[in-house]
Amino acid sequence: VMNHYEIVLLVHPDHSEQVQTIIKHCSGIVKNTQGKVHRIEDWGRRQLAYPIAKVHKAHYALMNIECTLRALEQLEEFFRHSEIVLRQMILAVSEIRTEPSPVKLQEQEQEKDSRQETSSAG
Repeated sequence: VMNHYEIVLLVHPDHSEQVQTIIKHCSGIVKNTQGKVHRIEDWGRRQLAYPIAKVHKAHYALMNIECTLRALEQLEEFFRHSEIVLRQMILAVSEIRTEPSPVKLQEQEQEKDSRQETSSAG
């Protein structure tokens, strides 16, 4: 039985360059068990609401997947043993989500605004 999940990862900021590797590894676990990856977003470094292990920023990533319970258990095991994943949140969701997340939409708006400012200033 395949279920839908939304996963948010907080990766130690000193290891931002490894976020894509982590995403590939997680995607591999999902795909090896006949699951599907529906959405991946790299939200970059962001300020934490409170420090985690004396760290004030983290690199955020979002994944929406469809997988078996076995694949989910493998992912949880990977996160538990990863020293660079500060926190993870796995939510069961009722449907596939492929559209840009609110965080991504806000980023796109800010990029558009900054491009307009640049073009109007010149």
